[in-house]
Amino acid sequence: MLSRTADHLFWMARYTERAENTARMLDVNVQTSMLPQSAEDAEKGWRAMLGISELQSAFDRKYGILSAKDVVDFMVRDPDNPSSICACLTGARENARAVRGTLTTEVWETQNATWLDMSKRIDSGLLERDPSQFFEWVKYRSHLSRGVTLGTMLKDEAVHFIRLGTFLERADNTARILDVKFHGATGKRHNNEISQRDFYYWAALLRSVSGFEIYRKVYRDVITPERVAELLMLRGDMPRSLLACMDEVVNNLKEVRNDVSSETERVAGKLHAELGFGRIEEILSTGLHDTLTEFLERINELGNRISRDFLVPLAA
Repeated sequence: MLSRTADHLFWMARYTERAENTARMLDVNVQTSMLPQSAEDAEKGWRAMLGISELQSAFDRKYGILSAKDVVDFMVRDPDNPSSICACLTGARENARAVRGTLTTEVWETQNATWLDMSKRIDSGLLERDPSQFFEWVKYRSHLSRGVTLGTMLKDEAVHFIRLGTFLERADNTARILDVKFHGATGKRHNNEISQRDFYYWAALLRSVSGFEIYRKVYRDVITPERVAELLMLRGDMPRSLLACMDEVVNNLKEVRNDVSSETERVAGKLHAELGFGRIEEILSTGLHDTLTEFLERINELGNRISRDFLVPLAA
């Protein structure tokens, strides 16, 4: 496969996944902002979300004073934000258009219809009337894109590069959400139990990664931050966990390996093994923030390696 074709497929998937994850982050922030809290705590929550996406400075340059409405607008449709949901869905569609002949008709039509419908929904005022409904639509279109891809495309290199893009992006976003949300919790407990506010906080976080029902099924007990971290980092059967994402990255790398990718496979395999044999007690004693910061650095380096070995090299 031509590296340029692989590059378009890889980024089509990353942009689609990024749009979904941004919708998930915004949705959980909208939910948690409805909990009883001070104006200062509410602002910290929104600033933390901007920090997840490394967009704090860009937002401050444009808006100055923070408001929830401006953050949502900036993260959804601001033309000056290349990571906004609208920009990501547009980027996914443009990458799909560039490799139209590699995709099935169903995959192309799904990407194109998403882009067309997005403009209609934005213009209709849905975001202002019911932001959660808009975010659910974004998630649904991402689910549909993945399902149509797996249901209609030949399981060849094209699908493997799509999967690589999806799970690298998902791993990055899960780590960012977990890190910021751990810092955002009050952490105050009585008799080793979290407060009622924190219960709703962690429940909203779990729902943002489609993990609330999974948590109940796995642990059958009250929600605790330590178990949330374990679920989202070390459970290979949790679809959005770091370990599950690295399972997919390692497996798809094996399918597209070439003469120069052995070191990239080794780096991915090492990170995968550390998660597979990790224990949440050790991670928490070392420091969750430090562990997740290191993971983000390593997943970013892995993405750069994949670009260098297989795709169009990133501009220096």
